[in-house]
Amino acid sequence: MFWALLLVLAWGAAGAACARLCLAAVRAAAVGRDTDPDRHPRNAHDLTLYEAAFLSGGPGRVAELTLVSMARQRRLLLAHTGWATVVDPHGQDEMERSVIGAIGPQGQSRIAPVRAATAAADAVRSLADRLVRAGLAVPDGPRTTVSTGIRHVRGAALLVLALAVVALSMPGATGMPRWHVALWFALPLALTLGCLAIARVEVPPGARWASPAGQRLLGTLARRADDTGTDQAGSAADERAYLTSVAVLGIRAAEPHLRAAFGHREPFPRD
Repeated sequence: MFWALLLVLAWGAAGAACARLCLAAVRAAAVGRDTDPDRHPRNAHDLTLYEAAFLSGGPGRVAELTLVSMARQRRLLLAHTGWATVVDPHGQDEMERSVIGAIGPQGQSRIAPVRAATAAADAVRSLADRLVRAGLAVPDGPRTTVSTGIRHVRGAALLVLALAVVALSMPGATGMPRWHVALWFALPLALTLGCLAIARVEVPPGARWASPAGQRLLGTLARRADDTGTDQAGSAADERAYLTSVAVLGIRAAEPHLRAAFGHREPFPRD
């Protein structure tokens, strides 16, 4: 009956991991619910593009939006080969100055390191702090706790599988058919997989950064962004609608040549 001890370990790991994830999700969902509505914008129109980008995709999305915006204004060249070249070295705000500083004095750099450096810049951290104080963004603590909880549940699922393999491969009689043993181990495995499935539905990607109040504001922007797509018109209103799509949907809402620039990967060197 050594397999029964392994089953107890499997249930313990699965139950503890799922309980931690559920508690973390409840605490993260509570962020922003008790926020004074006068402390944050009343409607989606009051969100800046940078704020919408952060609430939708975090610091990386803010960096992408800044790069795309500068490229649209012909103040930055984004080549399909994955390089960024400065045309106008004078940034119009702190985000753009962070991009220019990340590119460096030579005026040219790979896009990937520029994106990473911009996402970690002081301007993005200040933006995040303002959104957290307004109750629109999830603080680092609850956000990282949920991410950690999901990783723990995934690890518990793998552990249950490993323990099941060990139990089924044990020499000698187990006292019951092997399919019966496998069925017992399938129960904690189903618990972990079900918990992950629920987390995928209840904790969408945007919830990693936006509080419930922020998600309500993003809902309006997301519907508008879906209708806008990648239309390119000349008016200021259409340009803002285009950038709103990039802020909410990410680089996939940009033109093909910009998607190619961000998606370019260096080939492996040949010996």
